[in-house]
Order: sequence, then structure tokens, then C-alpha cells
Amino acid sequence: MTAIEIKADEALWRNNMLPEGSVVKWTVADGGFARAGHAIAEVRIEGAVHDIVAPVDGRLKVAVGVNGVIEPGMLLATLVPA
Repeated sequence: MTAIEIKADEALWRNNMLPEGSVVKWTVADGGFARAGHAIAEVRIEGAVHDIVAPVDGRLKVAVGVNGVIEPGMLLATLVPA
């Protein structure tokens, strides 16, 4: 099965001056099972916290750990569909 890339949506930076953010927490552990439509992570961009939602059911492979610095369009994780 083809893995689906979960990236930091560039729209989250639309009204922000800083070009980076960070991963606050993963609500699904690396290797855990994610459900479509459910939050899998929280990211902070200029003080605002945003949920990252799984687009499909699948097994999560984290690419950026907690407190990791992220930029627009950056790969956060992959999901292998179930």
C-alpha cells in the first residue's frame, strides 16, 4: 500500500510573520493506528495551536518528534492506509 504524506498545511502560516512552528504533541503514538477525521497531532505556530487531522485510517509513522521545528509544507508523518 502507498503511504500518504501528512504535511504542515501552508495555510496555517497565512497570517503569521514567523516562518516556522513546532510539534506540541502527537495524540497517536508512532506506529499507532489513526482514524480518519481524528486529530493525530497538535502544532504551534506563533502561539496558536492547531490540530493535524488524519485524512484516512492507517498506521502512523512520525517524521518530526515533539518540540521539532516545522516549516510550511514540511512532512510531519506518513500514514499507511488500513
